[in-house]
Amino acid sequence: MGVATVSRPDPTTLGRKDSWAGVRAVVAGFGTSGAAAVDNLLHLGADVHAVAESVSPKILERVELLEVLGARIDVHEGATSILPDDVDVLVVSPGFRPDAPIITAARDRGVPVWGEVELAWRLRDPDHPAPWLCITGTNGKTTTVQMLDSILRAAGLRSVAAGNVGLPLTEAVMDPEPYDVIAVELSSFQLHYTDTMAAESAVVLNVAEDHLDWYDGPSAMDDYARDKGRIYQGVERACVYNVADPATEQLVRDADVVEGARAIGFTLGVPAPGMVGVVDDILVDRAFIEERSTSAAELCTLEDLASRAPHFVTNALAAAALARAHGVSQAAVRDGLRAFQPDGHRIAVVAEHSGITWVDDSKATNPHAAASSLAAFAPVVWVAGGLAKGASFDDLVRSVGDRLRAVVLIGRDRDVIRQALSRHAPDVPVIDVDSPETGDVVGDDRMRRVVAAAAEVARTGDTVLLAPGCASMDQFSDYAARGDAFAEAVRDYIGES
Repeated sequence: MGVATVSRPDPTTLGRKDSWAGVRAVVAGFGTSGAAAVDNLLHLGADVHAVAESVSPKILERVELLEVLGARIDVHEGATSILPDDVDVLVVSPGFRPDAPIITAARDRGVPVWGEVELAWRLRDPDHPAPWLCITGTNGKTTTVQMLDSILRAAGLRSVAAGNVGLPLTEAVMDPEPYDVIAVELSSFQLHYTDTMAAESAVVLNVAEDHLDWYDGPSAMDDYARDKGRIYQGVERACVYNVADPATEQLVRDADVVEGARAIGFTLGVPAPGMVGVVDDILVDRAFIEERSTSAAELCTLEDLASRAPHFVTNALAAAALARAHGVSQAAVRDGLRAFQPDGHRIAVVAEHSGITWVDDSKATNPHAAASSLAAFAPVVWVAGGLAKGASFDDLVRSVGDRLRAVVLIGRDRDVIRQALSRHAPDVPVIDVDSPETGDVVGDDRMRRVVAAAAEVARTGDTVLLAPGCASMDQFSDYAARGDAFAEAVRDYIGES
């Protein structure tokens, strides 16, 4: 007599109202999104094995709880290198590169590989599937998604900002009280591991060099842009793009969308029909009104925004376009944008003293973000440097060199910036606080030297701008710690003056 085999459920056919009993899921990476994936897979009845190289003290508490609930969790060096033998689905954290051994093993064995975003999409409530309004781009994602959430709330909708910021998406979609709509921030890493996700409307804010160390190889930039463009696949209502960035419009042209979905541009100039833009310091809509060929509808004024910086205004236009595509009124757009205040370390004025303005934009972690920040001020003493992540600074220096009073360099890859300055702005003074003459200093002491050096060269009417164009982890725990150190050093300096 033969032995009967019991087939296990196919996870690609399951949703939130199905039993996941018998499904063996491996979750690789145990940050916020990974922990949320484990939690919700356990709730559905799956057999969950989580692996991670390390976890934070905050996550460690959650590890212990999830182990009590039945998860097997291995946290040690090498834990993510090998895919266990008996697996039905692999859920990976976005930090894993596509060539990571555990992902390669899953592909070779025909095991589905999902990100937490893909898992969340599959777990939406079929009876109340809250639409997703999705945002990606090299820069401005978090500000735009928070602006959008503020607008949606002003419209009286139950909304939440989720994904790459705020609430993990699996937690948002599994909430017992359904949301009306979800404002979703997505990174290129997260988009790389999506397959079936289809937003109601979506935007790519911009495409510029970043994370090329993650993609690697001669096609790195194309691969990065292609992952950004995945956000448009299956869009139902509006593909919003940046008129000033032709790459974003091309991604719309390349996308396979639902018939009837519209391409909507946003611009800092006067908008053509089918766009949103700016006319005489007023943000206007020529896309979502009936008489768009001959008129425009006022959304808000520049005075309604927390900043007039060009990149801040473009973020507001993108958020407004997504909200209008969802059916939100002009008044709600205005009220939501009026109520919005950006998070710290985003073009935040630290102090104005003796005619000099000190600005913390530590969140400008790549050249494109730094260029946007620099374009908002002149003349500028620019504080720059850190981990360049394979990016070039030539285009940035060419575009803003005439705005620079001086440059103060810090960080491991400061020579990349120094070389770009020597090629394209050779007359701009460069001060290196990490040079051998200054010794090996760290953290707060380095920032005190930065501030002192900047104060020496700044003149009345200048802005001293921390917009490093680089990641911070060579010297600080994150961009917030870097910004905090800068702000504290500025306050200390002013107090001593």
